[in-house]
Amino acid sequence: MAATPWRTAQGDRKHPVDATLPPFKMFTSGLQHVAAMYAGVVAPPMIVGPACGLGPTETAFLMGASLFTAGIATLLQTLGFWKIGARLPFVNGVSFAGVTPMVAIGKAQSPGDALPVIFGAVIVAGVLGFLLAPYFSKLVRFFPPVVTGTVITLIGVSLLPVAFDWSQGGDATAHDYGSPVNIGMAALTFVIVLVLRRVLRGFLQQISILLGLVAGTLIAIPVGITDFGEITEAAPVGFPTPFHFGAPQFDAAAVLSMCIVMLVCMTESTADMLALGKIVDRPADERTIEGGLRADTLGTAISPLFNGFANSAFAQNIGLVAMTRVRSRFVVATGGLILIVLGLCPVAASVISLVPLPVLGGAGIVLFGSVAASGIQTLAAAAMDKGENALIVAASVGIGLIPIAAPRFYHDFPKDMLVVLDSGISTGCIVAIVLNLAFNHFGKRRGEPPLEVIPQQPERGAPDARAAGAH
Repeated sequence: MAATPWRTAQGDRKHPVDATLPPFKMFTSGLQHVAAMYAGVVAPPMIVGPACGLGPTETAFLMGASLFTAGIATLLQTLGFWKIGARLPFVNGVSFAGVTPMVAIGKAQSPGDALPVIFGAVIVAGVLGFLLAPYFSKLVRFFPPVVTGTVITLIGVSLLPVAFDWSQGGDATAHDYGSPVNIGMAALTFVIVLVLRRVLRGFLQQISILLGLVAGTLIAIPVGITDFGEITEAAPVGFPTPFHFGAPQFDAAAVLSMCIVMLVCMTESTADMLALGKIVDRPADERTIEGGLRADTLGTAISPLFNGFANSAFAQNIGLVAMTRVRSRFVVATGGLILIVLGLCPVAASVISLVPLPVLGGAGIVLFGSVAASGIQTLAAAAMDKGENALIVAASVGIGLIPIAAPRFYHDFPKDMLVVLDSGISTGCIVAIVLNLAFNHFGKRRGEPPLEVIPQQPERGAPDARAAGAH
């Protein structure tokens, strides 16, 4: 890991999470986070917009609104205020968990009412989640290393198919989907990122993903897979007018559907915060989880005001933190500011969109693989030789891989159940928690301690023993 100078306060060294970088490094590192998550932010509105009867212009407006609200949610998460925000390098954006229910809601309504009904349901779900955050955060006691390691591994493995899809072109209906050119560009970008990580040092090594994306995009121009259409048609300024599509409407079925989505998002965000806490060496305790869930749900509740959807953690950016070892939350906050600017300036957003999906896919394989590697590293410390921990991991990973290995496995189940079942992270997490309770807690002899204890984070503002020693 390249040494990062931490600014000091009153003679005490700050934890790397609370450190700041020089402005240029702060900007480029934040831009790298935006580049890694851009496609994931704009994809849901690209799907939901047409399903609600929107044309290309209005769908582009919806994409800008998603960037803007993702930036607000990321700032809430990284900087925080009061008891809101995990204050970790945690990126928030539009959750994919809500795409299928929102498409179903949109198709069940007339075109003029579709988005207002969706926005009304998202507002109620966000408020409910905010109220539940203090209680939901207490679930952290059920996430010992055998559970967190399993979930972190599943997060990485679940994201890899996304990278593979991007590597093929991202649009299964396109004539060049999976073509040798697309896969070749993904492979070339993959190699470029690895070479840059091997030969560069210091800060340049930390932004190797960004450099790899730039190099891959430049190579893709003569190859002919870079689309300049968006940048030529984009407007220089475009503010997401509040309630652009009409005042929110409240439909009971839609509200129930999005509340279920909110619970799924909260489960995944809890797992993501635990994963990120281990990666940055600041374990997420109950208070951190509570603040993070409050930021998630508050960001979700206010997003519809600016025509945005439910927000949750972006696991791909956890991979970026794991790979670069740049742990500053202010770097991610800079990324949040960049997202807000992109939402207000469609031309700037279109520049980021120049990165072809195959190029992004090649880099994504490295990023998402890094998350899985972090999970395996956590499992190595999970006392796998004791009790039934190996069985817990085997069963949880097996169940969690079902939606990935067999996407139509649950095709005959009710659609409402698919919100949970189609998320390998959620199903694997639930199975791991239940089996850990069954094998490591219930039925143990009186006085026998559980196999694992969750390390607690020191009180905010208290001296951190790790920060005082060598990093």
